[in-house]
Amino acid sequence: MIFAFTRAAIIVEAKFFAYAGDVSHHAAARRPGGRSSRVLTAIYTSVGELVGEGAEKITFPVVAERAGVNPTTLYRRWDSVHALLEEVAVAALTRDGESAPDTGSLQQDLTEWAQVIARDITRPHRARYLRAMVSARTEIVASCPVTEKRREQASEVVSRARERGEKTPSVPQILDHVIAPLYHHVVFALPVDREYTRRLVRDVLAMAE
Repeated sequence: MIFAFTRAAIIVEAKFFAYAGDVSHHAAARRPGGRSSRVLTAIYTSVGELVGEGAEKITFPVVAERAGVNPTTLYRRWDSVHALLEEVAVAALTRDGESAPDTGSLQQDLTEWAQVIARDITRPHRARYLRAMVSARTEIVASCPVTEKRREQASEVVSRARERGEKTPSVPQILDHVIAPLYHHVVFALPVDREYTRRLVRDVLAMAE
């Protein structure tokens, strides 16, 4: 589901679950074939469909019924519903092996990256998924898989910029002042446009040392 960081991949259009198709593809790519792969694909797809339909409450029994599996399967694999949603989110909101833009300029790298993310998560179905993931949380967590993926990508951008001799903000600054505001705006239905992403990048570059 997203952010292929090349111009060609930015074009990915899909009605969300067609999004389920994206998620299913990544699930299958990570695991060998067979029944376990089919079960995981069915579960991922069911979560996608439920979110896409605006289901008010997503529970293991609800997902299991939709997927045609025993609820015990879900209870054994995931500690909680929000853990399942996060796993699906990582499959849906990131692509393993994709790198952040490498244009030769830190400002351009950050701007293109922010705009790719913004373009994707402002799609109605993507936004609905993010809000569902947030609403499923019942407690503070030590880390978030989507954030960790973004941290890896921000580290790539910063490392390349420093190799070129550019002054850079820190990785936490990029996450806090570029990436987090994008997700915040989408979750709370605030506007996100190209000028907003450019302003976020300008602000974080002012912190460069």
